[in-house]
Amino acid sequence: MSANRRTFIKCASLAAAGNVLGLRPFGALNALAQSSTDYKALVCVFLFGGNDANNTLIPFDTTGYGNYSSIRGDLALAQNTLLPLTPAPNFALNPNLPDIQALFNSNNAAFVANVGTLIQPLTRTQYLAGQTAPTNLFSHPDQQLEWQNAAQSASTQTGWAGRIADSLGATYNTGASIPMITSVAGDTLFCNGTATSPVSISPGNVGAASCSEGSECGARQASAQALLTLDTGVSLVQADDTITTNAYAYAKTLADAVQSITPLQTVFPANNGLAAQLQQIAQIIQVRAALGVQRQIFFASLGNFDTHADQLALQSTLLAEISPALAAFYNATVELNVASEVTTFTMSDFSRTFQPNSNNGSDHAWGSHHMVIGGAVKGGQIYGTYPMLALAGPDDSGSNGRWVPSTASSQYAATLAQWFGVPAADLPTILPSIGNFSSSNLGFV
Repeated sequence: MSANRRTFIKCASLAAAGNVLGLRPFGALNALAQSSTDYKALVCVFLFGGNDANNTLIPFDTTGYGNYSSIRGDLALAQNTLLPLTPAPNFALNPNLPDIQALFNSNNAAFVANVGTLIQPLTRTQYLAGQTAPTNLFSHPDQQLEWQNAAQSASTQTGWAGRIADSLGATYNTGASIPMITSVAGDTLFCNGTATSPVSISPGNVGAASCSEGSECGARQASAQALLTLDTGVSLVQADDTITTNAYAYAKTLADAVQSITPLQTVFPANNGLAAQLQQIAQIIQVRAALGVQRQIFFASLGNFDTHADQLALQSTLLAEISPALAAFYNATVELNVASEVTTFTMSDFSRTFQPNSNNGSDHAWGSHHMVIGGAVKGGQIYGTYPMLALAGPDDSGSNGRWVPSTASSQYAATLAQWFGVPAADLPTILPSIGNFSSSNLGFV
C-alpha cells in the first residue's frame, strides 16, 4: 500500500521523536507582508461516525411533529421531552442539548439545515438521473475527507482550513511562533495545506512529549533531539528531521506560554473528552498575544456517532457530552473577552436515514443539520432549508430518508472563511466548487 506525504510525515515524526505528537512546521512567511492586529478564531468540532441530525433538530409544531413521529417509529423522541426553541417555535432540540437550547434562545447559536457534500446544486430528480454528485456517498472515510477537503473526492490531499492558512499566511501571523492551525484531535486532512501545516497536541499535555520510562525520560528525549542534528544525506529523512525539530520547538513554545497564565475561572465538565479538548483550545487562545497570532483555526472531535443499533441511548450519551462542553467553551470565550472573535461550528460525515432500521438504529445518509456558536453568530435562527420529512419525497435521494442537501458544505465553509478574513476573490482557490452555487455567504455570521 502506498503512503501519501501526510501519512509518512505523521508516522516518521512519531518514530523519530519517540512518542512525540505529530507537530509539523509552519510554511515560510513573507516577512515584508502587512500584518493585522485584530484576532479571530475558528473552532471545528467534528462528530465522527455521522450524527443523526433528524433527532437533533426536530419539528415541534403539531403537524410537523406528527409526521416526524409516524415515520421515525421507535426512534421518535417524545414531544414532551423536547427542548423548545423560543425564536423558532416550530422546532425543538434533543432533550440532551439544554445548553445549546440556552445559547440558541440567547441568540448566541444558530443551526444550518440540511448541509452536505455537493459539487453543484442538486435535486432528487437530478440525482436519480445521474447528475454529478460527490464520490462514494454514504461512505464514512470518503465523506469525512470530503467534508474536510471540500472537494469532489477524498483524494485531494489538502483540507479547506489548510488552504485558508496558505491564503492568509502572508497577511496574518507574520510574527507568530506557532502555525495558524492547531489540532487537539490528532492528524487530520482538514488542517493540511500546501505551504502550511498544523500543530497537533494532546489536551492537557501541550509539551507534547510523552514517556513512560520514569527517570530515563529526560535522557531519552535529549538523545532523540541530538539524533536530529545528524546529516544523513537522505533528503526525505532530513526533511522529517526538520519536521521533528520544529515539533520540539513548538512544544516548548506552547508549554512555556501556557505555564505563565492564570487558570480560567470557567469550569469545564469533568470526565468529558470533548470538554478537555475545548479547555485546551481556550488556554491556547488565552496566550494568543504571547504566541503572536491574529488568526487561529482549531480542530476538535468526538465519536462514535455510527448508531446502527441502540441509537437512542448511544446518541443521548454523546449529545449529553457535547452540550455542556460547547457551553463551557463559549463561557470561556466570554471570560477571555473574545466571544465575538471565536466561532465554533460542527461538521460530521453525514446524517442518518430518517427511516429506522431493524436494530433500533439508523443507517448512513447525506444532508445534516449543524450548529454554529459564538458572539458573532446571528443566532436564534435556522438557516438554509429544512427538508420535507417524507420517504421517497422531493428531498429524499432514495426511499429511506437520505436527504439531498439543500446547502453545500462548501457554502457553509465559505461563510466561515469570509468572516475569518478570506477575500471573496480567493474563495475559488480554497473551495473549488463554490462558483457553482448562487451564494457563497449564508449570512449566519
